[in-house]
Amino acid sequence: MINPFSRTFSVSELETFQFLSQVNLFEKLKNMEMARFLPALHYRKYRRNEVVFFAGDPSQALYVVKSGRIHLTIDIKANFEVINEVNKTEAFGENSLLDNVTRIYTAIVASEEAELLVVPHFAVQEVFDSNPKIKAKMMSSLAEFYNQNNKRLFKSYKNSFGFFNLQEMFDRNKEEIR
Repeated sequence: MINPFSRTFSVSELETFQFLSQVNLFEKLKNMEMARFLPALHYRKYRRNEVVFFAGDPSQALYVVKSGRIHLTIDIKANFEVINEVNKTEAFGENSLLDNVTRIYTAIVASEEAELLVVPHFAVQEVFDSNPKIKAKMMSSLAEFYNQNNKRLFKSYKNSFGFFNLQEMFDRNKEEIR
């Protein structure tokens, strides 16, 4: 039996949901929950070496790679060192799910072209404010993402012991990284 009150979605919307369900921050959401983001989603095309955002910029949007490759870099003595490459169905700019934060890395297009799905911070916050279940699911995914990053950081530290001081990461007396 069909529920006359259930929302039906267009083929395009269903394709968007299928795509987003492959992205770690959206994978726990149902179609009806992802639909809350539809009005705010927009696509942007970028070309090779175009900067999506710089370290230190306000975190104003979450990005999902639809096609292409993005290099996440850190600035070291006027050079950009690649710390990660982001590919199709991967998100970056994830700290835009948090309030009042700035970018901790620079994102630069590495492929000839890249098509990105952009979710503005204000839209995420509107969805979070009106639907705590969506916020809980996405924040849980964000915590899992950060936990995996910590595991990789600690593994990297173990493998390069002596080359950097991990205690600096946890020293609360030092100025907080912005």
